[in-house]
Order: sequence, then C-alpha cells, then structure tokens
Amino acid sequence: MITMLFARFVSRVEEVLNDWKLIGNNSSKPPEKGEYTSGTWEEKTQDINFADFKFSVTHHCLKQESEEGEGKEEPEEDAFPTAMQDLLCMNNDFPPRAHCLVRWYGMREFVVISPGANCEAVISESKCNLLLSSISISLANTGCQVPMFVQIQQKWRRMYHGECQGLGVRTDFEMVHLRKVPSQYNHLSGLLDIFKSKIGCPLTPLPPINIAIRFTYVLQDWQQYSWPQQPPDFDALLGGEVGGVEFGKLPFGACEDPISELHLATTWPHLTEGIVVDNDVYSDLDPLQAPHWSVRVRKADSPTCLLGDFLTEFFKLCSKKESTEEILGRGPVEDEGKDDISHALSKLTEPTAVPIPKLSVSNMVHSARKRIRRHRRVDESPLSNDVLNSILLYLFPDAAIDKSSSENSESKNLYNQLKSAPSDSLTYRLALCVCLVNFYHGGVRAVAHLWQEFVLEMRYRWENNYLVYGLASGSPDLRCCLLHQKLQMLNCCIERKRARDDGRKTAEGGKERERGRERKVSGATGTENGRLGPESAEMGREVSPGKSWDSWSDSEGEDEFFECLSDTEEMKEAGSTDGEKGGAKVAKPDGRLHPHGKLTLLNSQEPLYIPVTQEPAPMTEDLLEEQSEVLAKLGTSAEGAHLRARMQSACLLSDMESFKAANPGCTLEDFVRWYSPRDYVEEEVVDENGDTVVRGDLSARMKIPGNMWMEAWATAKTTPARRQRRLFDDTKEAEKVLSFKNCIGPVARSLSLYLSLSHISPTSSLLSHTESVEDILSVRKAIQQATSHASKLLRHPSPDYKKLEDVITQLIAVETVIARSRSLKAKFGIGKAEQGDNAEDLERFVSSLLEEPEVSVIGAGRGPAGSIIHKLFVSAQRAALLAPLDEDTGRGGGADDKKPMGGASVPDFPPPAGREILLRTCVPRPAPYSKALPQRLFCVLMREDFRLAGAFSSDTSFF
Repeated sequence: MITMLFARFVSRVEEVLNDWKLIGNNSSKPPEKGEYTSGTWEEKTQDINFADFKFSVTHHCLKQESEEGEGKEEPEEDAFPTAMQDLLCMNNDFPPRAHCLVRWYGMREFVVISPGANCEAVISESKCNLLLSSISISLANTGCQVPMFVQIQQKWRRMYHGECQGLGVRTDFEMVHLRKVPSQYNHLSGLLDIFKSKIGCPLTPLPPINIAIRFTYVLQDWQQYSWPQQPPDFDALLGGEVGGVEFGKLPFGACEDPISELHLATTWPHLTEGIVVDNDVYSDLDPLQAPHWSVRVRKADSPTCLLGDFLTEFFKLCSKKESTEEILGRGPVEDEGKDDISHALSKLTEPTAVPIPKLSVSNMVHSARKRIRRHRRVDESPLSNDVLNSILLYLFPDAAIDKSSSENSESKNLYNQLKSAPSDSLTYRLALCVCLVNFYHGGVRAVAHLWQEFVLEMRYRWENNYLVYGLASGSPDLRCCLLHQKLQMLNCCIERKRARDDGRKTAEGGKERERGRERKVSGATGTENGRLGPESAEMGREVSPGKSWDSWSDSEGEDEFFECLSDTEEMKEAGSTDGEKGGAKVAKPDGRLHPHGKLTLLNSQEPLYIPVTQEPAPMTEDLLEEQSEVLAKLGTSAEGAHLRARMQSACLLSDMESFKAANPGCTLEDFVRWYSPRDYVEEEVVDENGDTVVRGDLSARMKIPGNMWMEAWATAKTTPARRQRRLFDDTKEAEKVLSFKNCIGPVARSLSLYLSLSHISPTSSLLSHTESVEDILSVRKAIQQATSHASKLLRHPSPDYKKLEDVITQLIAVETVIARSRSLKAKFGIGKAEQGDNAEDLERFVSSLLEEPEVSVIGAGRGPAGSIIHKLFVSAQRAALLAPLDEDTGRGGGADDKKPMGGASVPDFPPPAGREILLRTCVPRPAPYSKALPQRLFCVLMREDFRLAGAFSSDTSFF
C-alpha cells in the first residue's frame, strides 16, 4: 500500500514538472549585479496529495529578459546545471530582499515542496527520507535540472533539504539549525574547518577558498538625535494675539519616532584564506575598515500620526446619533437612538430652542450687549468663553476690525478635482475649527455648541446686513461642497438686501433735496435722467430662444415681498404716464440704461435703449437638482411642455417687460435685435426704385407657431425692473439657507466639512511640507492617488463611508512617510550649515533609505554618510556605557579615549547582531579524477540562531 502511494506521489510530481516545462537544462546568461533584488520573481503553485496529506509545490523563478536579435544558444551536453553555476556567482551575495533559499544558495530558479496550510510539519526522519527519495526519483525520471527542495521540521525553522541533478553530476543541499552557536564555530577559522571536512577534497594542497563576510550592527538608541516632535498644546494656540492666528494649521507628523532602528551592514566581498584572520583570540574584521557599507532602516509599526488621528476622530462624528438633550445636557434623555446629531443643530432660529446663549462675535466686538443665561442641567457650556471667542474671531476676523467693511477673501487655490472649498475660505476655517474642537475640547458636545454659535452668527449677519467674511463674491460655485454653496448663497442674499436698502436711502435723500417733487422714490434701480443703482450692472445680453431659467416659483402667485413698490403714489404716477383710457397718450420711458450703439427702433427713429434688468437668481446644486426633478415630472405631453416653457421663461418675461418700459412703441423684432441678434436676419434687397436696401426679419425658428417668445411678448407688460416681482427673493432664499443649516443631517453636515478636510489633507498639510515631498517619489504618487480617489468619492451625493475611510488610511500612510523623512533628515543633520557641499548627497541618501530595502554608503565609513553613521554609533556606545563623548575625535577604542567607570576602553560599535559568512570553492569530488564541481557553505551566526546551509556537488559518472 505504501509503495503504491509513493509511486502515485512520484508520478504526480513528474506531471507537475512536465506541465511547467522544467525538463532539461534551460541555460541563460549569468545574473547581473543586484538583479536578485531589483528583478521580478515569479511564482507558480500546484497542490498534490500523498494519501490524505496535502503538499504545495511552488516554482520560484527570476524573470530575465532574453537578449533580442540573438538566437538562444543550445547548452553543451556536459554543461553544468544553471543552479550549480549560480553557486559560484558573486554578483548577488547577501541580497536584502529575496527568498531565504536565494540568499543562502544564490539560485535564480528552484522548486519547493512544503506541507499544506493546515497540515502538520514533516518531522519524523522516515517521512523526511521518503520525501527526499521521491524528489530524487522524479528528477532522474524527467531529466529536470532545476533544484528541488522539501521543507521539513517546523515552518518557523525554515529547514530545507534538496537535490539538483545534471548529466553525471549531483548537488546535495543540506542544512543545520541550532539555537546556540557552538564556541568552536563562533569565528571564521572554525567554519573553515567544517567546510573543508565536509567537502573531503582528496587534493593536496586544497584549492583556494573564496570568502565573503557580512557583519550587521543595529543602532536603537539615537540619544540626542531622538525624535523631537511633541504633541501640540491646543491651549497654547489661544495665547497669541486676538484672532487665533495659529488656528490655520492642523497638527502634522508623528508623536513618536517613526524610525526604530538603523541596521549597518559592513561587507568584505572578496577574501581568500590567509588574507584575513578571525579566530577566538584575534580578528582583523574592523567595521571601519570594511570596503563596503550598506544601510537599511527598520520602521516603527503604525506610529501615532497627529493629522491621521484628527481626521479619524472627526470622521466618527458622522455616526453619532445622540439627541440635543443628550448632547448638551438639557433635560432628561428620551427616545435614545431615535434622534441623531442633527437635532443638536436644529431649530436654532427659534429663541426658545437655544440652550446656549447667543454669542455673536460681531455683536461681541461692536456692542456690549448683556448676555442672558438660562438655567440648565449642566451649568458649564462645553466650550469656555475664551476658547469660543478665539474661535469666532478666527472665523470672522472682520468683526474685530470694522463690521461695515466686508471685503470678501478671494479663493487662492481652488482644486477642481476635490469638491471641497477654497483655501482660507470660511468653510475651510470652519472645518479646521470643528476638527480641533472635536479632538481637544469635548468632542460632539463642543461641536454642537460651536455649530449653534456659528448659525447664530449667520442669522445675526443676515438681519444686520453684514456680509459673511471669507467667501468669494458672486453666485455659488458649483465646484465646491454644498455647505460652501449655501454660505455663498447667504452672502448673495445679503448683498441684494444691502443694495436695495442703500438704494432706498439714496432715493429718500433725493426726495429731501427735491421737496417740490411729489413722487416718493422707493428704489435705487433707475430714475428719469438715467441714474442707476447697484443692481443695474448688466450692460446687455445675448442668448438663444431657449435661454435657461433662473427662477420659476415666483411666478406662481406665492406671497412676495414687494419692497421696490411700497407706495401707492408711485403706482398712480406710473398709471398716469402709461396713458389714459381711450386716450392716445404715449407711455413715458422708464428704466433705461444707455443707448444700444446706433440702433434705432424699427417703427420710429427713436434710439434703442438697453433696459435696466433684474440680476439672474443664483442657484445651488440642490436647488438645481430639485427643479430638474420638477421639470422632469411634467412629462412629454403638450400641456406639460407648455408649463415647462412657462417656468423657464420667467427671466425672459422679466427682460421683455423691462425692454418695453425702456423703449415705448417697440416690437418683438426690436427686442430680438438686442437680446439675440442671431435670430434677426438681415439681407440686402432691391426696392421698387432699384436701390439696394437692407431689410431684416425674424429667423425661421422665431416664426414657429406657438413660439414661446411670441407668447411671452404678447403677455409681457410695460413694467421697469424696479417695479417687477423679484426673480430672486433674497429674504425667502436667506431663510431657506438658514433652515438648511439648522436642519442638516449628520451625514450631510459632516461630509460637507469633510470635503474641506479632504482638501486640507492631500494639498495644504502634505504639499506644504515641500522639503519632504519634493524628493520622495512614493509620496508624490500616493498624494495623486489619494486626491484622485477622493475626487471620485466626494462628487457622489452619498459617498461610501468605507471608501472614505480608505482615503484617510492613504493620507495617514503619506503622513507616516513624510514623518520618517523628517526623522532621518534630523538624524543626518540635513539642513545644517556644516554639511556644506555634502548636503545634496545626504538628501539623496535619505530619500533612498525610504524607497529601497538597502542603500549602499558611498565611501563606506569614510564618506559623508558613513561618518555620520559612525558618530551615531559612537554616541550610542558612550551613552550605553556611561562614557562622555570625545567631541574632537568622535572615535573610541584608542589609548586617548575616555574611559567609563570600569576603566576599559569603549568600542565604537557594539557586538554585531548578526554575522554571515559565505565560503565557496570548486574541487573534484569524490575522487581526485572527478570533475571540479562547485561547493558552497553559507553560515549565519546570531545570538540565538546558528545556521549552516551547504551545497555540496559530486561527480556521479563513475559512482
């Protein structure tokens, strides 16, 4: 039974080797220097069974590009297998990133048979011999010259035995693993004795043995080069001048040193026996004399990063579900879990609903209004007055200067990729403050408190006509987040209200100056002599007949605020100028801006005047979406299409009425000549007298029956803009904005602010650290990927929370890399004047440490980087042995060195943490007349690990 199972197992192994085409000797060019580290390794895995025991067969191979233009040479019949040639190759000794078998044996291709994931290790000697026999038979039957290994013992021990067969040659791979280093083999001399006895070469004298040695030293105690960054003190940020000037930055960097260890590898690559002495009495292996140094750093696992913590904690606000009472401590907690954080921010415009006294920074600075406090279950507010006042002054610095001067800060760097908010805008500042308050000053309760004060400040500014500081002028920018758009909309309402109020004051002043005039001036948009107010800035328009609408709800008979027509006397005067019943009196022109070039009306020689028109209504994306849904619900019927056209023609109708008021006796053709010149076609014709004249007419689409323009013209009244129903009702729209900010849910509000934080993180906070970003390729790529990822997510109305967390994870990874760069630059003194001409080389060296697994030190111990590394070790040694540092020499171990308390000299370097010794030769085995074949022994000596990995080749032609 065992024999049958063994035969099946061998047959299955042979099938796998044939499927992978590992038959014969596939010779290739020798590997280039460093190719084992920089090259691409490929793996293929196949599962096979021995009875009910599962094994995994894995093929490891270095992918090498074949030379183009050259035919592949056939290997010689008696050529050694490629693996045996690799045993002697010196181009890739001690590769820093490779499979352990590659490091120990230097092979570029091999096959490993190991127990399956859930199978026990192969420990018994009989099973090990059975596996070794099976691979030996499989290699012989298939002619495969790729070495094959079996993994035995526990997996953590990494014990592999194997075999490689060629034509008349064979290499046996053997291994020894102990927990302690035997004293007689704790140096080069003892290891040479093992190697010589194992190969048993019959020749005398023995051919020279090639030796490569690598000692690794570990630096853990950085001493004065330790990580200097401390966690920020939020209270200290409030100790500066009024306005909280330090609020503009989020903390950045790691709280602990992100570099835990530095590993220095000193290498002697090409030695022969007799050149170097290393025994139990004396050693020539001084690390300062090593011809080659290389360094790698060990990075701390998940160091605490400040910006990452802030973003993570802030993002948790989205999942809070506490009610107002539960957050602010006003009354008993009821219906737990039913309300969310939005209730803490709702109904703030109602005086009875405000649990915290109103604190307007504008009112606080410009008046000493007494604050009325109400009795609450919690006596103290979540935010102290000092902190709250500093935050509000940071958000609204104009209040500390002059409330009437409301210069809006322009957007400096609006990144179109991220749907966030411009840098230094109010939304940007609010996101910063909420993040800081959430992290340092009470979490969600403090956030609810700050949000209430912010909404109260918005209402105060609306009621008192103070523009909101930190917002660009103009209509809402649809590239920004919805919260930023709403704030811009509120500013638009305030601007319209201020312009209207200022115009009223100007008109009333004119009334006082012209006491003989009975007409009461109620607006500032136009007068008989053509004077214009602030709302009459538009000089003319040119749009197609399908001009998009700006507001249609105002034409549906809803309650309106007719503030521009507040006196019946003006209505009477307007009626008298429009003509009497049955009379022929011509209407008096009103609301003129200026003549439109040299154009005259078609039915008279009067100049054609551009009218004063209403400003288009600004829109936010949620209103656009809402109105699009309403229009879509009208359907495609004739009635629906007609109603849709009416809704879209509100602005067109207003402009027609203004045009009729400014140009009495005008026609639709006159209006089209100004509004859409392309729809008035002119051509030269010959009249009855034979003269060439220019005649014009409406375009074909303007003559379509039932044309919206014709219907609108027929229904348009002669009404100047100042006496029309407002297309944009700033009072109603402002209340909508304030209601939006009061009733916004936790997801929408938190995400709106998170948009700004997403803007802050990959751009401001990270890109501002140019000294770390410019020379780190991985950081630049990571920022681009995070920005691209965030831009796709944040443009969705309901982004995936899990994916947003992934963006935060990306940003934390970038922050960690930058913190590591800072740490290394501080340790290597980059930026200090004494570095001089070496600064650029050191910067490249530090950047390479972050990107590569191991970096060569130019000049070894005598180069710029090597000298700094040497001083780091000397400093650590002095500190460990309580010896003062000799600043002049920076070296130890000499006769003039300082002595510690014990009196012994202090070595510059600690004992090596690991020693690797590689022995190679080529000798005939087993007889003097056998072929000279490669022999190799790789030795690893550590404090609690001793390993010998040998590859011993034999000539099997006559044995």
